[in-house]
Amino acid sequence: MAAVTSSLAADTTSGGLFDTVADWAVDLMDAIGGPGAGIAIGIENLFPPIPSEVILPLAGFAAARGSMSLVEAIAWTTLGSLVGALVLYGISRAIGMERLSRIVDRMPIVSVEDLQKGEQWFQRHGTKAVFLGRMVPLVRSAISVPAGVARMPIWVFVLYTTLGSLIWNSIFILAGYFLGENWSVVENYAGVLQYVVIGVLVGLAGWYAVKKVAAR
Repeated sequence: MAAVTSSLAADTTSGGLFDTVADWAVDLMDAIGGPGAGIAIGIENLFPPIPSEVILPLAGFAAARGSMSLVEAIAWTTLGSLVGALVLYGISRAIGMERLSRIVDRMPIVSVEDLQKGEQWFQRHGTKAVFLGRMVPLVRSAISVPAGVARMPIWVFVLYTTLGSLIWNSIFILAGYFLGENWSVVENYAGVLQYVVIGVLVGLAGWYAVKKVAAR
């Protein structure tokens, strides 16, 4: 495994947040394989400035090179997403939005604005905000906060967080897997991809609702 992920490190250049995160993720996957990818994504949920759009394609590339299987990459990153989301959910449920906002306001790497975006999504879309929010950068992490404050049933939170994370993670990991050494280009199209995914899901939900109404 070490030889494979050392090759990955050689394929990433130095300098800037993108390359720093890539090098760090490579080292983690080199050390512990699939669990390393899960840990990286779990940390990304807690600290949104760490871009999953880098870590996930890189995990796919690592799977293509033999550091882990494709199934392991998807399973571990989905578990990492869930664990990270549950940490934020639990903290928010325990201390509330107001106190959490004061804490975040003192932190240099996350902002109150990110929490507010998550709250707005939750208020606008309700339960499905947790599912769709997993596919929107920054909102992906922040959506756990209003869900915790609102005391959403934990089984509902776990279900929608897992499903949303599974879809999002799989798309980026598969992209990195098939793009190989060109995995880094995925990050350039992440914004477009998120709207495509959300559009498809909203369209499917609308189609399902129309069918239910027609059936009645």
